[in-house]
Amino acid sequence: MAAGRERRAEAETFTARLKKQWHRARVGMRRAAVDYFRGDGSDWIALVGLLVTVPLIAAATLANSVWFSPAALVLPVVVGGLLLRPASLLGLYAAAATALIVESVRLGPYTEGPSRVTPGVVLVVAACGFFGLLLAQFRSRVGVPWRRGGTMLFDLRERIRVQSKLPGLPDGWHREMALRPAGGQSFSGDFVVAARTNGGRTLEVVLTDVSGKGMDAGSRALLLSGAFGGLLGSLPPHAFLPAANGYLLRQDWDEGFATSIHLVLDLDSGDYELYSAGHPPGLQLSAGSGRWEEKTAEGPLLGVYDGAQFDSVKGSLRPGDVLMLFTDGLVETSDRDIVEGIDRLTGEADRYVAGGFHGAAWHLIEAVAKDVNDDRALLLICREGPTAAATR
Repeated sequence: MAAGRERRAEAETFTARLKKQWHRARVGMRRAAVDYFRGDGSDWIALVGLLVTVPLIAAATLANSVWFSPAALVLPVVVGGLLLRPASLLGLYAAAATALIVESVRLGPYTEGPSRVTPGVVLVVAACGFFGLLLAQFRSRVGVPWRRGGTMLFDLRERIRVQSKLPGLPDGWHREMALRPAGGQSFSGDFVVAARTNGGRTLEVVLTDVSGKGMDAGSRALLLSGAFGGLLGSLPPHAFLPAANGYLLRQDWDEGFATSIHLVLDLDSGDYELYSAGHPPGLQLSAGSGRWEEKTAEGPLLGVYDGAQFDSVKGSLRPGDVLMLFTDGLVETSDRDIVEGIDRLTGEADRYVAGGFHGAAWHLIEAVAKDVNDDRALLLICREGPTAAATR
């Protein structure tokens, strides 16, 4: 009991209470900083800081107008356009205008010497303020502050990447995928959705190429990848593409078509079906003959007309065989038709036969379509032979 009272007494000392208060203050400041960065907090901190900056710049200009030009007031105006909401921004502009008036009065007319407040300085500050106000109003209408905008784009990109992740396969199978957006951007109109269905015995993969490329097609690709991921495994394989086609038609987009190829692979037997909606054919490498064979299924583009029919083509992957699916950006360009592109792709792919195609997807895109200004995606499904499986 006595020991307990001593510990409580130590906990209630002035030093202990001060440490607790300091800890709470640090936690509160950290949370406020995180909320402000994400765009969830108030902009009063930035407003106060910029309002303090304006008179400091004005004082420096009055003290030495040669080194501190009156046009320096454009700096808080530009920063305010990026940070503040429209209502707060007007207060900052009023402070900047007041500072310009004070500088003009104290420095004298611009015709009497250099480094004065000239009409050009006023026009520059006013123009920057006008465009900053436009940006602030645009952010206000969208409802996404600039601090949150970059985070949101990062979240969208990561969501597409997670949705395109291929599930693990049992022993004896190898899969890999590579995707390269157009122009080195982070968003692509090509995406993959995949799932293990039928109790894990079946692999279903859908590779889709949305019309457009890069950032223009990224938002539609995100919407379609979520919708296709919900449909995959919820419908019989033959009903997937008709349902996807109906979904695109209901969106009524101006540029709403897409190509897609749907693989349904039995992981026990190696038998598969390919359904295509205007997509380039799949390619199968036969380990026995060493030749590539095109697997072409019939079907129109998605989102073009209602009631479209999609016929499948069947095949089987034996040990050592490889199935390759890709989008048209990998094999077709303005100066090269799809036949020539497929020949070049299969020629490069032959170099990876001995290695079992491990790490080949990314290198194939680099070798075949490195500088193509289009989205490119490549998917490899390999059934490993006894030697490769034993080595792995």
